[in-house]
Amino acid sequence: MAAKLMVGNWKMNGSLAANASLLSEVLAGMGGKTCRAAVCVPAPYLAQAQALLAGSALALGAQDVSAHEAGAYTGEVSADMLRDFAVRYCIVGHSERRQYHGESDVTVASKAQRALAAGITPIVCVGESLAERDAGQTEAVVKRQLAAVIHTNGHCISEIVVAYEPVWAIGTGLTATPEQAQHVHAVLRAQLQAATAHADRVSILYGGSMNAANAADLLAQPDVDGGLIGGAALKASEFLTMLKAASR
Repeated sequence: MAAKLMVGNWKMNGSLAANASLLSEVLAGMGGKTCRAAVCVPAPYLAQAQALLAGSALALGAQDVSAHEAGAYTGEVSADMLRDFAVRYCIVGHSERRQYHGESDVTVASKAQRALAAGITPIVCVGESLAERDAGQTEAVVKRQLAAVIHTNGHCISEIVVAYEPVWAIGTGLTATPEQAQHVHAVLRAQLQAATAHADRVSILYGGSMNAANAADLLAQPDVDGGLIGGAALKASEFLTMLKAASR
């Protein structure tokens, strides 16, 4: 398995001044870190981040991509447009996109397909709500969500990244226990192994209120290959602490 992958998701946060300060601090503190790292920034800041990250070990990521290649889709951003900004990763199917924008499993699979076709690694998010977990449906939900992506992208499924983000733990301060995270990650790993002989190439990240205090315990689990980090990625000191934990 490759080095752990830590991805900061800035969500709808940032400004030109704040971005410059944050990235400067993160880049200054990355010396000696052996994990892979990226930041997924809002689309208006891709050009700024591309310039600031050029030649660094911190990769650039986007937060969404259109399921369409091009055309009359006002407000959408295509994979080819992202590629123009040297985007390496793109989040698809984040729970906030599924919840607030009605994205279906099929839509998420199509977005992953567009990203892959453009040479961008999709970070495919899967996760269950609290009601689904309480009903004992966690495994069924995440397997259904991933199955759609495997069905559409089976020939190159080993080129994706998967992020398990329990919906009930996103932005709530609640976090899955290391044991809960490991259980779901193992389920996803087995599903990938059944789909491709190269499942060992797929990093499975944990997303869901990972922070500087709990990162080490989560990352110590055998099937947790990194993190998709929200609020903590907006604080340079916290993000760097987590990169250090991932570099052990």
